[in-house]
Amino acid sequence: MGHQHSHSHSHSHQSSTENIGVAFLLNTFFTIAEFIGGFYTNSMAIMSDAVHDLGDSVSLGMAWYFQKIAKKKATKTYSYGFQRFSLLGALMNTTILFIGSILVIIKSIPRIITPEISDAKGMMWFAFLGIIINGAAVLKLRKGTSINEKVVALHLFEDVLGWIAILVASIVMQFYEVPILDPILSI
Repeated sequence: MGHQHSHSHSHSHQSSTENIGVAFLLNTFFTIAEFIGGFYTNSMAIMSDAVHDLGDSVSLGMAWYFQKIAKKKATKTYSYGFQRFSLLGALMNTTILFIGSILVIIKSIPRIITPEISDAKGMMWFAFLGIIINGAAVLKLRKGTSINEKVVALHLFEDVLGWIAILVASIVMQFYEVPILDPILSI
């Protein structure tokens, strides 16, 4: 019976590691696309999200690494094992999100004071892509068993909500001239 529990526990950690790895790869790919799209559409909201997602990619990479370390068995030095590294990954992910949010606010204020026209149709297409990619990562992680997976899933769900807001604003900006919506959304 103990062997069966050990197998299940090991499988759970393997699944956690793979789930975070998939989220990391999706987020890194999308971050590169966002920098290109933010430049192309002259959208501060998309550029801010690209910077935010760059931080996410770094924190997801760390979460993935720490989740792998958390699978190691106990040693004399680490008698509890390495599971606390999963918690460390979650803590680092949260810290990076907080610092990234402050940086986005600082960079967005000048665009609120002097708004610029953005390509609303391009923003709309990037919003659809953002919802799909971040939504896929959330679905992959939502059934996670580790605290690390749960924090990453919540973080990516917040990204989905942000892309829904960009989608709505981009549709409004296609019909009305309200360029201030873009920098407001970046905050």
